[in-house]
Amino acid sequence: MLPTLCAGFPSPAEDFIEGALELPRWLVPNPPATFIWRVRGWCMKGAGIHDEDLAVVDRSLSPSSGAVVVAVVNGEMSLKRLVMTGNRLALTFDNPEMDQDFAVEDLEEGLLWGVLLLSVRWHHVKARASLKR
Repeated sequence: MLPTLCAGFPSPAEDFIEGALELPRWLVPNPPATFIWRVRGWCMKGAGIHDEDLAVVDRSLSPSSGAVVVAVVNGEMSLKRLVMTGNRLALTFDNPEMDQDFAVEDLEEGLLWGVLLLSVRWHHVKARASLKR
Protein backbone atom coordinates (compact mmCIF):
# COMPACT_ATOMS: atom_id res chain seq x y z
CA MET A 1 0.00 0.00 0.00
CA LEU A 2 1.27 3.48 -0.81
CA PRO A 3 1.24 5.92 2.13
CA THR A 4 -0.87 8.59 0.39
CA LEU A 5 -2.63 9.22 -2.89
CA CYS A 6 -1.78 12.56 -4.40
CA ALA A 7 -4.69 14.54 -5.80
CA GLY A 8 -2.42 17.38 -6.93
CA PHE A 9 1.24 17.20 -7.95
CA PRO A 10 3.05 13.94 -7.02
CA SER A 11 5.79 13.99 -4.41
CA PRO A 12 9.06 12.26 -5.39
CA ALA A 13 9.58 11.40 -1.70
CA GLU A 14 6.72 8.89 -1.73
CA ASP A 15 8.28 6.17 -3.83
CA PHE A 16 8.11 3.36 -1.29
CA ILE A 17 5.42 0.81 -0.56
CA GLU A 18 4.15 -0.09 2.92
CA GLY A 19 3.12 -3.58 3.97
CA ALA A 20 -0.10 -5.19 2.81
CA LEU A 21 -3.28 -3.46 3.82
CA GLU A 22 -5.74 -5.59 5.76
CA LEU A 23 -8.81 -3.76 4.47
CA PRO A 24 -11.45 -5.56 6.57
CA ARG A 25 -9.57 -4.83 9.81
CA TRP A 26 -8.92 -1.22 8.78
CA LEU A 27 -12.56 -0.58 7.79
CA VAL A 28 -14.08 -2.52 10.67
CA PRO A 29 -11.92 -2.36 13.80
CA ASN A 30 -14.71 -3.83 15.99
CA PRO A 31 -16.57 -6.43 13.87
CA PRO A 32 -19.11 -7.60 16.50
CA ALA A 33 -20.37 -4.03 16.94
CA THR A 34 -20.20 -2.94 13.27
CA PHE A 35 -23.02 -2.96 10.74
CA ILE A 36 -23.21 -1.83 7.11
CA TRP A 37 -26.31 -0.06 5.82
CA ARG A 38 -27.14 1.14 2.31
CA VAL A 39 -28.03 4.85 2.36
CA ARG A 40 -31.31 5.86 0.74
CA GLY A 41 -31.92 9.53 0.08
CA TRP A 42 -30.03 12.80 0.17
CA CYS A 43 -30.52 14.17 3.70
CA MET A 44 -26.79 13.85 4.48
CA LYS A 45 -25.31 15.19 1.23
CA GLY A 46 -23.69 18.10 3.11
CA ALA A 47 -21.60 15.50 4.93
CA GLY A 48 -20.60 13.92 1.61
CA ILE A 49 -22.94 10.96 2.12
CA HIS A 50 -25.04 10.28 -0.97
CA ASP A 51 -27.89 8.03 -2.04
CA GLU A 52 -26.61 4.45 -2.62
CA ASP A 53 -23.48 4.92 -0.45
CA LEU A 54 -22.69 2.33 2.20
CA ALA A 55 -22.69 3.52 5.82
CA VAL A 56 -20.38 1.61 8.16
CA VAL A 57 -21.85 2.07 11.65
CA ASP A 58 -20.20 1.10 14.93
CA ARG A 59 -22.49 0.55 17.91
CA SER A 60 -19.60 0.56 20.40
CA LEU A 61 -18.68 4.21 19.77
CA SER A 62 -20.07 6.92 22.04
CA PRO A 63 -21.93 9.61 20.11
CA SER A 64 -20.84 13.21 20.60
CA SER A 65 -22.04 16.53 19.24
CA GLY A 66 -21.18 16.78 15.55
CA ALA A 67 -21.13 13.02 14.96
CA VAL A 68 -23.20 11.40 12.24
CA VAL A 69 -25.37 8.77 13.90
CA VAL A 70 -27.99 6.18 13.13
CA ALA A 71 -31.07 6.91 15.22
CA VAL A 72 -34.61 5.65 15.43
CA VAL A 73 -36.75 8.56 14.22
CA ASN A 74 -40.51 7.88 14.42
CA GLY A 75 -39.91 4.14 14.24
CA GLU A 76 -37.52 4.29 11.28
CA MET A 77 -33.74 3.89 11.22
CA SER A 78 -32.29 7.18 9.98
CA LEU A 79 -28.87 8.74 9.40
CA LYS A 80 -28.63 12.19 11.03
CA ARG A 81 -26.12 14.67 12.47
CA LEU A 82 -26.17 14.87 16.29
CA VAL A 83 -25.97 18.51 17.42
CA MET A 84 -25.87 19.99 20.92
CA THR A 85 -27.12 23.58 21.12
CA GLY A 86 -27.04 24.84 24.69
CA ASN A 87 -28.74 22.04 26.64
CA ARG A 88 -30.73 20.80 23.66
CA LEU A 89 -29.60 17.62 21.87
CA ALA A 90 -31.03 17.38 18.35
CA LEU A 91 -30.81 15.24 15.23
CA THR A 92 -30.49 17.30 12.06
CA PHE A 93 -30.31 16.81 8.33
CA ASP A 94 -26.98 17.68 6.74
CA ASN A 95 -28.63 19.13 3.67
CA PRO A 96 -29.37 22.87 3.35
CA GLU A 97 -32.59 22.06 1.45
CA MET A 98 -33.95 20.24 4.53
CA ASP A 99 -34.05 22.37 7.66
CA GLN A 100 -36.10 20.30 10.09
CA ASP A 101 -34.48 18.91 13.19
CA PHE A 102 -35.66 16.53 15.87
CA ALA A 103 -35.09 17.14 19.58
CA VAL A 104 -33.88 13.81 20.92
CA GLU A 105 -36.10 14.06 24.03
CA ASP A 106 -39.20 14.70 21.84
CA LEU A 107 -38.86 11.58 19.72
CA GLU A 108 -41.15 8.62 20.39
CA GLU A 109 -38.18 6.31 20.25
CA GLY A 110 -35.22 8.66 20.60
CA LEU A 111 -32.74 5.85 20.42
CA LEU A 112 -29.23 6.60 19.22
CA TRP A 113 -28.41 3.26 17.62
CA GLY A 114 -24.80 3.74 16.49
CA VAL A 115 -22.15 6.12 15.19
CA LEU A 116 -21.08 6.40 11.55
CA LEU A 117 -17.51 5.21 11.23
CA LEU A 118 -17.17 5.80 7.50
CA SER A 119 -19.10 5.78 4.26
CA VAL A 120 -18.20 4.05 1.02
CA ARG A 121 -19.11 5.31 -2.45
CA TRP A 122 -18.67 3.58 -5.78
CA HIS A 123 -17.00 5.81 -8.35
CA HIS A 124 -17.09 3.29 -11.19
CA VAL A 125 -20.69 3.16 -12.40
CA LYS A 126 -20.43 -0.15 -14.29
CA ALA A 127 -18.85 -1.92 -11.31
CA ARG A 128 -21.65 -0.75 -9.02
CA ALA A 129 -24.30 -1.75 -11.58
CA SER A 130 -22.86 -5.26 -11.85
CA LEU A 131 -23.46 -5.80 -8.13
CA LYS A 132 -27.19 -5.04 -8.50
CA ARG A 133 -27.84 -8.00 -10.82
